[in-house]
Amino acid sequence: MKENFQAKMQRVEELVEKIESSPDPSFRADALELVQTLMEFHGAGIERMMDITSNAGAAGYAIFDDLASDDLVASMLLLYGLHPIDIGERVLGAIEKVRPSLSLHEGDVELLGIDDGVVTLKLKGSCDGCPSSALTLKNTIEEAILAAAPDVIRIEVEQAVKKPETQGLVQIDRSGFKQYSDCEIAVAA
Repeated sequence: MKENFQAKMQRVEELVEKIESSPDPSFRADALELVQTLMEFHGAGIERMMDITSNAGAAGYAIFDDLASDDLVASMLLLYGLHPIDIGERVLGAIEKVRPSLSLHEGDVELLGIDDGVVTLKLKGSCDGCPSSALTLKNTIEEAILAAAPDVIRIEVEQAVKKPETQGLVQIDRSGFKQYSDCEIAVAA
């Protein structure tokens, strides 16, 4: 069913592109108005269904949870701006799901903020500075966040400032160092 939905969404995108590239401006305007009118009509109907469901009280809110956890329905609710769980909660939920996997590699991730659909993260532990942290982010954290919140526009990772590592011995610069002979040391004493 998910593959069928994705195929239908791909077809919608193809048709919209075809309409937008039509040489006839009148046709383009009418077709786009039709799509916009249908979107508004469906959005109003779905919003009304959400209102009716919320009137059922606790049972209605349990239905919201079920709707929000269904990928197809959740995608539609996002499309119409009606998802019952805000973006922050969905991103935090995705992070919590991947946290056990990160901890196996002695790593963690912190959500620093979400601003206009841009999620800012900070990698901690072994993930910070690790050469494969970009891969970890891409394959684990990013996929989880985008699955839970496809309305995220971009994911950024704040880089920690690395302190230079010091060696066990610190070499002292010998410039300006005057070597004394044994007799000079005796005189100086």
